[in-house]
Amino acid sequence: MPDEPENRTHRLATLRDRLSPDMDRRTFLRTVANAGYGLGIASLLGVEDFLAVGDGEVPVVTALAREDPDDPWSTRERTKSVPAEWYARVSKAFELHNHLAETSITGYLGSAVKPGTYDRGTASISIEASASEIGRIEDLLHILVDGVSFDIEAIDDLDELDGEMFEGEPRLATDIDDGVPGGVRCQTENGFATLAPALYHPNERRAFFATAEHAYSSDDPVGAPLSLPHEEGETMDLGTVRYAHPVEDIVAIEPTGELQPASRIDGASTQVLGQFTRIGLADLAARGEHLEKMGAETGYSSGKIEGIDAVTCFTSDVCRTGQLRWGEERDLTDGDSGSVTYHRDPENPNDGVLVAGFNNARTWWPGQSYVWGVSAYRLTNEYGYHF
Repeated sequence: MPDEPENRTHRLATLRDRLSPDMDRRTFLRTVANAGYGLGIASLLGVEDFLAVGDGEVPVVTALAREDPDDPWSTRERTKSVPAEWYARVSKAFELHNHLAETSITGYLGSAVKPGTYDRGTASISIEASASEIGRIEDLLHILVDGVSFDIEAIDDLDELDGEMFEGEPRLATDIDDGVPGGVRCQTENGFATLAPALYHPNERRAFFATAEHAYSSDDPVGAPLSLPHEEGETMDLGTVRYAHPVEDIVAIEPTGELQPASRIDGASTQVLGQFTRIGLADLAARGEHLEKMGAETGYSSGKIEGIDAVTCFTSDVCRTGQLRWGEERDLTDGDSGSVTYHRDPENPNDGVLVAGFNNARTWWPGQSYVWGVSAYRLTNEYGYHF
């Protein structure tokens, strides 16, 4: 008997027989839902896109990218065709992973979806759990994630992060005549972090500076200042915190002086053209693409995607969702928080990059090694921010 992903793939392929090119979007969505394929429907743009792809493929939204590189408000959904079987299995993994994250299980510390390659058409869920609860959790997981493979890692020791600093020269801002780029050191009243490229909010219609919320010691940093150390030795005011999101671990800083945020990443010699969606990150993972980052302390590094739509419960009583895991522990140190991960724009690699997410922390326990932070798509879905 065919399993559920295969049934979904069959429904996607035969659905074309029930569609017509002049069908409006509402009728299209209703037809797809009636066909039993409601999961991930936001990734299907319309009947024209669906009919345009070949057999065994589906159109998905992989990015929000600018039509005009100089206009941050010209972002549009970008699509590509992916294998239907792969998409069905990855979608099911996302669905089951969300169910797992919403289920209160004693000893559950975190998890993430790992998309397989296109040729294999698979997906799995990696899970971290307290060693003392591992047996009971394994029994529960066989029920919760039935139909999708999972790997579980027993975590024995969760000591505090040692806070070891990277020994090197920090990246300080140099050319800021056309705005302050991301990837350079910024300073709070309590320490240093890395500035992100310009972050935009639709309700404000303006650019904000952004960095990690944990760079501030206050429980409510709204109104606190952020400054910019310059290579010439002076420190300049950037602005004050307008929005703080402690669970996502970011702050948006409203410019209060002459300096403005730029949609650039220092040292990468490139412009930010938008951001990846969740399925866009899965597409990168399926193709074995690496992500890159520019931190104020460790500088440039790159690494493979280790998990998408991750949940992290290691650092507080509140679990952080919509996280991105990538690279290795050594790719981040104190002062790099607030930097972004990015990848060359797949359609315009010579023109700029698309942001994947923020970098906020790294592993500090034996057996695992990666950097994590909130994904760009999570900020867009929850608050409307975009790059």
